[in-house]
Amino acid sequence: MTRCAVLVVAAGRGQRFGGSLPKQYAPLKGERLLHRTLRAFTSHPNISRVLVAIHPDDSAIFAETAVGLEVQSVFGGATRQDSVLRGLEALADDPPDYVLVHDGARPMISARLIDAVIDGLSTAEGTLPVVPVVDTLKKVDGDAVGATVPRDQLVRAQTPQGFRFSAILAAHRKYAGESLTDDAAVMERAGQRVITVIGDEANVKVTTMDDLARLTAVLSETRIGQGFDVHKFGPGDHVTLCGVKVPHANALEGHSDADVALHAATDAILGAIGAGDIGQHFPPSDEKWRGAPSDKFIQHAHELLTQQGGSLVHLDITIICERPKVGPHRQAMVNSVARILGVGGGRISVKATTTEGLGFTGRGEGIAAQAVATVRV
Repeated sequence: MTRCAVLVVAAGRGQRFGGSLPKQYAPLKGERLLHRTLRAFTSHPNISRVLVAIHPDDSAIFAETAVGLEVQSVFGGATRQDSVLRGLEALADDPPDYVLVHDGARPMISARLIDAVIDGLSTAEGTLPVVPVVDTLKKVDGDAVGATVPRDQLVRAQTPQGFRFSAILAAHRKYAGESLTDDAAVMERAGQRVITVIGDEANVKVTTMDDLARLTAVLSETRIGQGFDVHKFGPGDHVTLCGVKVPHANALEGHSDADVALHAATDAILGAIGAGDIGQHFPPSDEKWRGAPSDKFIQHAHELLTQQGGSLVHLDITIICERPKVGPHRQAMVNSVARILGVGGGRISVKATTTEGLGFTGRGEGIAAQAVATVRV
């Protein structure tokens, strides 16, 4: 069976990145960028070994980053080419048939691309994933345009670049110290045949903070959750809706303050992040929550959302009842929910409707509310 190892190059300092950490250790959606990169390879069934070339100063942070992953490390050198050679020499103790060399700062590697690079090695000494150049290219002289460069045969090179192990090791040994910019260039220098496969536009390399910000935006997803709640009327002189006390001939019965609108909104946010429902977090059997203000419930749901790196895009609450009239208090309710959650009022909608005298709300037996939360996580 053909054995394929991966050498991930992560020894650079990322001087253009500008953060407090080398770019490969920057956080990306709750995990370090390098962890996401390594996970793509350790989870692939055709990869037998993953070795990471790291900087000697990064031993501690690498150990933290690699927790839970079956990877090994070797200290890299002063240049990328030095680091790759050191990694290849470490793999030579138990040489694989193939090796993929990948930039540690490319975390969006897909299983499809890994497969394509490996498959290409059945017919060539090396495989290079590429994507087309779509922009017009110009040569410039100072701030003036000098000439337009034909782009017919131009492509952008990506990693992982795949090689037959013996061929790439021999090439790196022979041309060590020549400061070639990638491993395909080393093979070209050695006169070896490298073929191209279709790369992936999503397989971006993080070089600057702007790159990381764009990648973070790409990885964000929009989710929608819905909530519904009902409370019946009982003795009292007001109801609490969206945290606002509204005078009425009856109160709403419930274990807490029976704010039916905030209860529905809480469930909507919890639903959007897959965190169960309000009863799981605040059981009605727990006396601690008797008479509790419902702003605690929705604040808790919102905190869970932010802990996942998420944010509330919009919350739409519909109150269903014949009485009391919601219209005169609608803006106060919007302001109340916005204050409770610490968001702008433009992200909150409160409206009301009736059931035209039908059902329990139509008979004036209680109030229902439904809510839809749109979140980005």
